[in-house]
Amino acid sequence: MVQWTSTVGAGQLARQLSARQHARPGARKQPAYRALADGIRLLVIEGQVAVAARLPAERELALSMSISRTTVAAAYEALRAEGFLESRRGAGSWTAIPAGGPLPARGLEPMPPESLGSVIDLGRAAPPAPEPWLTRAVQGALAELPPYAHTHGDFPPGLPALRKILADRYTERGVPTMPEQIMVTTGAMGAIDGICHLFAGRGERIAVESPSYANILQLMREAGVRLVPVAMAEQLAGWDMSRWRQVLRDTAPRLAYVVADFHNPTGALPDEDQRRALVDAARSAGTVLVVDETMSELLLDSDLEMPRPVCAFDPAGSTVLTVGSVSKIFWAGMRIGWVRAAPAVIRSLVALRAYGDLGTPVLEQLAVKWLMATDGWQEAVSLRRSLVRWNRDSLVSALRRELPTWEFDEPSGGLTLWVRTGGLSGSRLAEAGERFGVRVPSGPRFGVDGAFEGYIRLPFTVGGSMADEAAARLAAAARLVATGVEEPGAFVA
Repeated sequence: MVQWTSTVGAGQLARQLSARQHARPGARKQPAYRALADGIRLLVIEGQVAVAARLPAERELALSMSISRTTVAAAYEALRAEGFLESRRGAGSWTAIPAGGPLPARGLEPMPPESLGSVIDLGRAAPPAPEPWLTRAVQGALAELPPYAHTHGDFPPGLPALRKILADRYTERGVPTMPEQIMVTTGAMGAIDGICHLFAGRGERIAVESPSYANILQLMREAGVRLVPVAMAEQLAGWDMSRWRQVLRDTAPRLAYVVADFHNPTGALPDEDQRRALVDAARSAGTVLVVDETMSELLLDSDLEMPRPVCAFDPAGSTVLTVGSVSKIFWAGMRIGWVRAAPAVIRSLVALRAYGDLGTPVLEQLAVKWLMATDGWQEAVSLRRSLVRWNRDSLVSALRRELPTWEFDEPSGGLTLWVRTGGLSGSRLAEAGERFGVRVPSGPRFGVDGAFEGYIRLPFTVGGSMADEAAARLAAAARLVATGVEEPGAFVA
């Protein structure tokens, strides 16, 4: 039996193909069937049409596009020959990625600082700690540690004082919250791992944005779930709600995972109407909506007003489970995250910890508590925003100068830039980049089943002359991928 991720209607596919044609008016003339095949192939590669999505029948697409059925049949046959379409009599045709295509290149695994040498590491969206606040927080935690040292040190829900502070912060954002609605976790990854174990067994469906955060996608794959990709709207327009409603209605996933604030990797910021609509659609489908807020405080453009959090449209926490963390806004080495949900859900998640990590380190919880109970948190966040803003502006300027054919939308916050690489393979760019001393993750890491081969993700972790050098090395790597010829005198790591 064929397991489709979704179904693409004839009218929907025709609109997508028309929009792509208008966006690229200078495309070279070619036979109609070839243009149609190339249009569908690009929609698959760029994640606008999911892999394993059922396509409309030849007659239906021909009617919607006002072309001959022969043209559609020839396009489908070309896609089958290239490995981008599979068909079975009685089951229809569905999209695919060719077997043996390029695999995602390296770029996300952290390198020990001492092994970097002259390599510019753009694989991790993790800036250094905003000192002196890390040191002060640890010193403050040590001062508060003695009373806890006389206990067993085992607090599966998290320290009561930190749970109250986190609850109060949601209340201040306009979402009344009790400490009983909070569980402290070992980072956001620990939170989402627990949620997946509680709600989604092997074989269950989880709807995810496409593209999405690579490490979460891998976590879910290893849990044995079936990922259902939902394409993001283009040009940082947030969520495509027509696609979300269709996926939630047609596949009824057990969970849906979204990054609502400065999406990783695109940087998109869905507005309040989209947030309300997604909560309503998830509630109607019986889907638990997991909202990742780890980027929520990384607003870089002060003239932008942040929308209300997604949980504002489900304050009881029965449909929306909110995940937060200090790892992105403060320091990746501070592995403190949390879940906000209904008290019954929190109790179930806490019970699961007996078979997992048991609890979160007390000293790190005390450090975060000290920060949030003083002016230290706002001071640290302000430092982080200033650094990331400078890095973003430096990187954007350097890319536009060195690689003017590459395309991207500049986000108003977050830590990442999602870059279309002018038709070059992101996997090959990542491989070539390491020859020139720059590490980048390729697009397929952020997609499901090989989509986004024509993209890379660049984090805002370097600025100034280092950003200039990174862009220059990427440009050298791009020329190598495009021509196959290494330039004389080019830097080689």
